[in-house]
Amino acid sequence: MTSTATDDLHATTPGSASRLAPRAWLHTDAPALSLNGEWDFRWSPVADAPDFDDPDGWGTLPVPAHWVLHGHGAPSYTNLQYPFPIDPPHPPEENPTGDHRRTFSLPTSFDAAARVLLRFDGVESHFRVWVNGELVGWSTGSRLATEFDVTSLLRPGSNEVRVRVHQWSAASYLEDQDQWWLPGIFRDVTLLARPAAPIDDVFVRAGWTATTGNTASAGTAASGRPATGTGTITVPTLDAVFPVRFAVPELGVSVLWDSAEDVAPITVEGVEPWSAELPRLYDATVSSDGETVSLRLGFRTVTIEGDRFLVNGERVVFHGVNRHETHPERGRVFDEAHARADMALMKRHNVNAIRTSHYPPHPRVLDLADELGFWVVLECDLETHGFLFVDWVGNPSDDPAWEEAYLDRIARTVERDKNHASIVMWSLGNESGTGRNLAAMSSWVRARDAERPVHYEGDYTGEYTDVYSRMYPTLQETESIGGGPATPLLECGPAEAARQRSKPFIHCEYVHAMGNGPGQIQEYEDLVDRYPRLHGGFVWEWRDHGLLAHTPDGTPYYAYGGDFHEVVHDGNFVMDGLVLPDGTPTPGLAEFAAVVAPVRLSVSPLHGTTTAGGGTVLVENRFHSASTSGLRFTWTLARNGVVEATGRLAPGVVAPHESATVPVPSEVLAAAAGPLAPGEELWFDVVAEFAGPTAWADTGHVVARTQTLVASRVAEAPRASSAGWDGDRLGEATFTARGDLSTWKDLPVAGPRLELWRAPTDNDRLASQGGYETADPVLTHGVGDPDAPSSASKWEAHGLDRLTHRLVSVSRTEHGLVQRVRVSAANSGAGVEVTHRWTLTEAGLQLDTTAVPFGAWGITWPRIGVRIDLPASLVDESAEWFGTGPLESYADSSHAAHVGRFAAPVSLLNVNYSMPQETGHRPDLRSLTVGPFTVSSVGARRTGFTLTPWTAQQIGRAGHPYELPVSDALYLYLDAAQHGLGSRACGLDVLPEHQLWPATTAWSVLLG
Repeated sequence: MTSTATDDLHATTPGSASRLAPRAWLHTDAPALSLNGEWDFRWSPVADAPDFDDPDGWGTLPVPAHWVLHGHGAPSYTNLQYPFPIDPPHPPEENPTGDHRRTFSLPTSFDAAARVLLRFDGVESHFRVWVNGELVGWSTGSRLATEFDVTSLLRPGSNEVRVRVHQWSAASYLEDQDQWWLPGIFRDVTLLARPAAPIDDVFVRAGWTATTGNTASAGTAASGRPATGTGTITVPTLDAVFPVRFAVPELGVSVLWDSAEDVAPITVEGVEPWSAELPRLYDATVSSDGETVSLRLGFRTVTIEGDRFLVNGERVVFHGVNRHETHPERGRVFDEAHARADMALMKRHNVNAIRTSHYPPHPRVLDLADELGFWVVLECDLETHGFLFVDWVGNPSDDPAWEEAYLDRIARTVERDKNHASIVMWSLGNESGTGRNLAAMSSWVRARDAERPVHYEGDYTGEYTDVYSRMYPTLQETESIGGGPATPLLECGPAEAARQRSKPFIHCEYVHAMGNGPGQIQEYEDLVDRYPRLHGGFVWEWRDHGLLAHTPDGTPYYAYGGDFHEVVHDGNFVMDGLVLPDGTPTPGLAEFAAVVAPVRLSVSPLHGTTTAGGGTVLVENRFHSASTSGLRFTWTLARNGVVEATGRLAPGVVAPHESATVPVPSEVLAAAAGPLAPGEELWFDVVAEFAGPTAWADTGHVVARTQTLVASRVAEAPRASSAGWDGDRLGEATFTARGDLSTWKDLPVAGPRLELWRAPTDNDRLASQGGYETADPVLTHGVGDPDAPSSASKWEAHGLDRLTHRLVSVSRTEHGLVQRVRVSAANSGAGVEVTHRWTLTEAGLQLDTTAVPFGAWGITWPRIGVRIDLPASLVDESAEWFGTGPLESYADSSHAAHVGRFAAPVSLLNVNYSMPQETGHRPDLRSLTVGPFTVSSVGARRTGFTLTPWTAQQIGRAGHPYELPVSDALYLYLDAAQHGLGSRACGLDVLPEHQLWPATTAWSVLLG
């Protein structure tokens, strides 16, 4: 047997002629033998590896697996770049190769098989197969299924299969997705026994229309019960040996088709529709004399009417995420329990849609999407982004030599997953330029599945797609597309722009969730509310792709690009999810859930002091098809964060797209009209929560909430104390000769120190779309200069990370002291004049800080606040606070925050981002206690607080958490304000209304 021929590595064709035609991935009772498990394995650094019979170098490797995650070679991360020369269709000679072999015996259940197929569900990137020494064939298309007929090659007793996998091939030019390059057999390998009378392929389409007179066309009747309508079952494909029986027992359907000519549409009344919110499935079977295939039918009809994308007659708004398949230890190896838990987490955070970026997922993911309920945009395994670096010269998308490969990829995508109700759109791929081969793919899809629309973001002029899709458009452009003031569209002339504006619009990617962020989700959601042509979109992306690694001393961390010594890489750009690598939800995910909540709650102003003059609570049902029958509405009244009354609201069952109002409870009105002590606040919270458990959440899970301040009284200023100085002691603090804190409650402390620096976020550091950084409020929208330097680079250039402090003066008063400090950076004429005024009051020490900028700044500030260094022992303590929480929040990411009393270990106050950066800011502090110390805001301007074991400078210098030094203090930042977050790592910069510009600022705190 020879195994060294590599000519097909350079082929633009997708595989050998021996591959079988693509078909649906079906649940069948026909026998199957999984070949997953331990295989013999040998790794070679080049394509021309030794013969399989060479005894040297063999070990074992689990299948499925990526060999680079098992010590053979190393992972490589790129976003756009190809990690080899752009020389299509040729792969590099340095082509890591993995040889796999194992033996197996056919079970007795295969004895009656007429044929035996060998199926590979995913191999990256090129593989050849031998069975019992005979070449079976070769294939490419890493995230696509391949089947071979191996019947004639099998023998009684022991059989051997050998697979040679090459990391690089011509097909690698079509797989330049933003992810790790992870070679290997990473999905299941299965032998399939095919009976003499098989069901080889079936395509069942289940449409739904509302019953005449039923106004709840989207699927929910006014009673809250699921609406029923007419189901229409059609079978465009049935590749089987007849007779065949088709049955849907729950609907009383059982028909026998004696031949293909007998297959006809079936109409059924009383059918409940499928939607992402009410994922009603009906079990169906397709049976021949030799095989039974099980399907789960979801009845729904997808249409485009004008500029509306509809399912079952109702507009769909995608509150979606882009989902890669990634796990920190397994890579893209599928684990169903993990996938189910991940998708349940999505549901709990109001995610209703998934774009399978940028390839078909493991087929079981689509089963779960049908069951749990998601709108799915199913994307082909295609991306040629790296051709951007050569101005798209040689891009396969417009080269006829690659047409077969393109059509092969879309056919294998559609055929495998065509029976899933959750899939409402086919996507041709991602970031592959444009050209004739993409247009040919679209034509193929339309001929094969006319119901589902075709998506591809790169078709900017709308030549061959059914929806208009863009990634990271500005708010101004989005509004223009929706129907606002017209602005030029990317690469469109007037006629093309008119065509695109007539279609439904989708953000296939927006608000890039990299590190601390994204900001300004609400601004996009507001446009979706305002303009029905806009159908929402998909956050980039769901989960960080960090790979679990260890330092030489065994410290674990999550690795990103460059951590494996790649020649070219794109750094931590792979860490851009709403969920951290270990599955921890970020505050950004909580923000998304709050903004896109499918039930909106609001409270009108309270007028008068009696129930007759009180306000109302508005309940808006923004579900596509679900009523509020599964929800209960609870309220609480809290006085300074302490709940003193609770109850239920009874808005009745609110149908989709309808609303109801209920009066504000009398208890709330009475409390609002009653006396308040100085500093008291009354907060009225309304929560929509599950009245019972679901498949993905428990009873009491919060879907939406609103909080309203119904009454408050300004706190009285602390009264000056009659006591004064006792040596260097003032109250419970001591001061140095220069006016700095030395001890507080007899524990060593230091400060206050003016701070303008924060550890840059990824959005601060990167500048993919330039900035809005201008003091001109008119320039609220627009992409800015794409070559503009990042915020962090401007801040660093102005020395904000290395400020020096010069004491100007310090003077003691009878009950305090005044310290004046001039703060600036080396080689800078700009700075800040700072005055710290300490006053001993009956409640503690009050610190009034005034900061006055001088000189020419011309840039924003990341923050303005003071830092006080507390004992390092407090790192192990817990903090309690009254203010906003429970998670961090910022000016443009605050909808998930609410006012209350919270407690958490200090170690959990900050998010463990894989690249350390600004985290932990909680604005609008009333009071904070950590250990023996209490800090409270004084006056109208409440401070924000951050408690961290590291300074902002230490955090900013660290590339990974393990690079942070041993903590020598607990640093308390008390900020008057912070700059917003934005989404500039791959999107919009911070909007002007959320920017922090140098200005005279004053704020006060009380140390108790």
